[in-house]
Amino acid sequence: MTTLEDGQLGPDPGALSPEQLEKLRDYKIQTRIANEKYLRSHEEVELLLRGFYREMFLKRPENIREFAADYFTDPRLPNKIHTQLIKQKKEA
Repeated sequence: MTTLEDGQLGPDPGALSPEQLEKLRDYKIQTRIANEKYLRSHEEVELLLRGFYREMFLKRPENIREFAADYFTDPRLPNKIHTQLIKQKKEA
């Protein structure tokens, strides 16, 4: 925004037009729908996040970034997720 001589704010040259705002809104909606479809078709993502949150809340690490790096680079993680997916499918 620009400041006028009397201290008031003037029009923002970087502001979006109503048409641009509508296109942005539509893009956000379509992106959210696509993301939701992706997550629903990949059960392993939910298992990864659920497991991470569970461990995080149980252990309550001081350094969350280090904890996350260790959790997601654990070489046993793919096997854990695979086992959980098999177990889920047998229960269904």
